[in-house]
Amino acid sequence: MTVDGVVMEFQNTPGTEAPSEMNTYFPQLKAFWAAENITGTIHNIYTLRGALVRDALAWSKHINSALYRYGSDVQVMFASHSWPRWGNDRIQQIMRTQRDTYAHLNNEVLHLANRGVTINEVHNVYKLPDSLKSQWHAHSYHGSEEHNSRAVINRYLGYWDANPATLTPLSPKDSAPLYVEMMGGSKKIIRKGKELYNQGQYREAMEILNKLVYAEPENTEAKDLLADVFEQIGYQKESPSVRNSFLGAAYELRHGMPGGVPPKSSGPDMIKAMTTELWLNALAIGLDSKKAAGMKFVINLVTPDNGEKFVIEMSNSALTNIKGQQAKNANLTITINRKELSLVMGGQTTFDKLLAEGKVKFVGDRKPFDQLRSVLTTFTPDFELMPGTKSKTKPAPAPKKDPMEAPEPASSAGV
Repeated sequence: MTVDGVVMEFQNTPGTEAPSEMNTYFPQLKAFWAAENITGTIHNIYTLRGALVRDALAWSKHINSALYRYGSDVQVMFASHSWPRWGNDRIQQIMRTQRDTYAHLNNEVLHLANRGVTINEVHNVYKLPDSLKSQWHAHSYHGSEEHNSRAVINRYLGYWDANPATLTPLSPKDSAPLYVEMMGGSKKIIRKGKELYNQGQYREAMEILNKLVYAEPENTEAKDLLADVFEQIGYQKESPSVRNSFLGAAYELRHGMPGGVPPKSSGPDMIKAMTTELWLNALAIGLDSKKAAGMKFVINLVTPDNGEKFVIEMSNSALTNIKGQQAKNANLTITINRKELSLVMGGQTTFDKLLAEGKVKFVGDRKPFDQLRSVLTTFTPDFELMPGTKSKTKPAPAPKKDPMEAPEPASSAGV
């Protein structure tokens, strides 16, 4: 594609850092934009924030395609969250190193899996070869060998290690008291935890102290000692995301959950880009299914300005939708332009206000709409990640939010 005289060739690379990722080559400048596919570090195959597991093999193959398509000509390579690299030899070396690192991760982990190494062991077994370890751009300054290796098994084989005892385990808060009792109580565990800490056996100390904290969330001595352990493990981690997971947990154990208001990531442009179907899917996730027990209705939704139609159905405590259809015997038909619906989704107005202004039309029985709104939940991320860290002080009431407002989108900012 030529834009304002600049020639660009786009390389589609789905399944790498994002489901729809692409590299760009500028042949006039012999410049290669590597997006987040080739940076100064190895990326996440599994993101600690939570996302679909990425494909290390596809990642390697897309780098290989770039190497063979552009590698002989490129003179400068630049990328997101990284710095430019100059010189053809250097660029080819980096391309090959990162290609081989993702390929080795995929192939070696599956090799180990075929030898019986499970998802609960592979992070202690998988290692990069020395030839890759010696190159800075093969290091885990973002992802980590530990959680990336587990991610490969998770992608192909899932979370289960084939031991039935791990298929339906007790929740930690239920299993921990049994462990504490069988280990002889909290004093014995803390004594042993301090001994392991002083010996530098931090992961062993973590194993037993974590059980104690789950069993006794108010045990300050146990929480402080576990925080000490988490810090020592965190200090040793090359990957900042792994490091920060340990340091963040240590902070919470000592000081409780951090306060403050989380940053808003939605805005008019974000809401405008959100499809109506995605918004309806989000409403279904926000449904409190226990409150919806016994409800049964069908709503037609029409947005004339963009020509979309949906059927929304509540049955068996599940809210479903289908695009491009209209039910013949719907309980209610709602007609609203997508332009006005975007205002509802963005929290700038409500259906009731639009009804009063004549900008939305309800035909049929309004009861299903009111039933739906009554069982929608507005999520507040105030749950604790470590036991015993939630503030006992009653929090300030959250700003009132219309249940039809679109939830905050998850961040996909390159992590």
